[in-house]
Amino acid sequence: MCGYLRRHIGPRDLKEFLTLIGMGQLEFQFPEDGRAQHFYAAWGNIPEKQIKDLIIREDGKLKTVDATWWYGCSQRGDTLWINNKIHTFNARNLDQDYWHEAIHHHRGIAISTAIGEAIGPVGSEQRFFVQSDRPLLMGCVYKRFPNGRYSCAVITRDAHPRFKAFHEDAFPLMLPYDEDFLNLWLSDTPPDHPAIAALLKTPKIFTKLTVTPVKTYKHAIPKGDPVLVTQDE
Repeated sequence: MCGYLRRHIGPRDLKEFLTLIGMGQLEFQFPEDGRAQHFYAAWGNIPEKQIKDLIIREDGKLKTVDATWWYGCSQRGDTLWINNKIHTFNARNLDQDYWHEAIHHHRGIAISTAIGEAIGPVGSEQRFFVQSDRPLLMGCVYKRFPNGRYSCAVITRDAHPRFKAFHEDAFPLMLPYDEDFLNLWLSDTPPDHPAIAALLKTPKIFTKLTVTPVKTYKHAIPKGDPVLVTQDE
């Protein structure tokens, strides 16, 4: 997961999708001109680089929050200071004590319609724009601070065997379009629950993905032919 998410969907279509997964009561933010929303990891210690409308369950209530896309933050007045020395926009080694509280009690969901991936050395990497047939449900963890701010990370797992050509080391955790599982995910159910543990061990693709080589994620101008990656059976 290379620090880029895109959400490009209209209010009506998103409402219909949220209703199908049992979250129709949620309200999202939309640009007035209908443009795509671009979410970037908070490089450069910029707390305003957030994943908007991260879905969480807090105090028993389903809600959305805007979370700085870099888990390792500390409170500074009414904002956050980001520790860019440690890369925590992704959460990979979930068995480490660092992630214990988050993976047990603070799991969330980011909705996107495309993500950015890359392969190769930094500075000369090949970037890929990964667009989905349906909105993607990305598994996340988050932290809430006393000043009411939030930070988050997208969970990544071992590389998916059919996705290694686009990212050889890791694969973002995609969640199934199943209301019961999503309720389980947003609860305090321990991550060793069979359904959660199985997905964390063996990540899956739940919808068709069109992967296109690009120069930049934001403009997504093709540099080659797209490749179709089908969903797992």
